Amino acid sequence: MKNQIGAIPSLDQDVLESLKRHEILATNTDAEYEKDLTTGDRLSDRMADFGGSWTFITIFGVVLLGWIVLNSIVFAAKPFDPYPFILLNLILSCLAAIQAPVILMSQNRQEAKDRLRSQHDYQINLKAEL
Repeated sequence: MKNQIGAIPSLDQDVLESLKRHEILATNTDAEYEKDLTTGDRLSDRMADFGGSWTFITIFGVVLLGWIVLNSIVFAAKPFDPYPFILLNLILSCLAAIQAPVILMSQNRQEAKDRLRSQHDYQINLKAEL
């Protein structure tokens, strides 16, 4: 292997060491990755899961419709947020400003998890080839 590619990368070196020791390389990469997650990481993942669900879309639609009905029909004489619903617009902007970074953090962690999984798959494939 050293003759074919020159210097042996650390991933390949780990595979060679496992071959010498007759060790199994297969591990549960999801469990390995998730043991290092902080409470904030877990919370943002749950928020991203909820923010990308039909439940969120349904609740969001009901709240928007309720807001519009309350301000247009129920409190028509003295609405707390008259048309064009400036307060509602502010709330929606704040929600988007908070939701976007949370979703990005969750996607970054998923990318790191996928990278770990692909490195593990590479090692398994290399060991099988050798």
